[in-house]
Amino acid sequence: MLRKYSNHRTLGDNMKLGALTAFSAGMVNVASVTVFFAFTSNVTGYYAVFAQELSKGNWYQGAVVLLWILLFFIGSFLSNFVIIQGKGRWSQYISHAIPVLLEFLSILFVGIYLDFFYGNSLQETEFLVAALLFAMGLQNGLTASISNSVVKTTHLTGLTTDLAILVSMFSKRENRQNKGLVDKFHLLLTIMIAYVFGGLFGGIGYLYLGNGTFYLTCAILLIIALYDFYKLARVKRLFERRHRETCPA
Repeated sequence: MLRKYSNHRTLGDNMKLGALTAFSAGMVNVASVTVFFAFTSNVTGYYAVFAQELSKGNWYQGAVVLLWILLFFIGSFLSNFVIIQGKGRWSQYISHAIPVLLEFLSILFVGIYLDFFYGNSLQETEFLVAALLFAMGLQNGLTASISNSVVKTTHLTGLTTDLAILVSMFSKRENRQNKGLVDKFHLLLTIMIAYVFGGLFGGIGYLYLGNGTFYLTCAILLIIALYDFYKLARVKRLFERRHRETCPA
């Protein structure tokens, strides 16, 4: 899921990565709306809020929103920076796993802070929303970087537009038989459905688990980070077993 890069990735690689990361983004977004009354999986609306706050002369609120936008930007920048700087220094899998682990730590921090330190103040809320936006920037930067911008999972605006374009293209028979277009449609549809189900899971989960919803998101991120490690270990065990069977002592 994380080992391969750009055009070396298969449709299955992108669908697994897209589904799990979109599911986690949907969970985070709904949980943050429930707790903080703020969206954290994208920054589209915050550009408008930033302009609105400046037009009203609310300089502090405008600065906070600008900080949120910058942290999403920094998260995306950091993901790609680690990936390109890691080439030749450590394995491709490690380069791709680092942003996921940073996202894991950011969301884990939010969950722990909510459980043990949160005083429900405005400043704390602004700080925790910033941490989640940084985490979502990390995720979106990672998925876009390693998939050659095919997989973007923290917001659905462009994805919905792309789906609409594909559906219109499928009105022509030859396009319905184009494997590349059909595969892209399946990938985008998978991401959209996973995001919605993640949101549903996050909303329902928060009713029963409260802040534990953030820990569940962390568990999903660990699965993403460790999936390829498990596959490599499994392949190694199978190879060693077959070697022992074919070359008995």
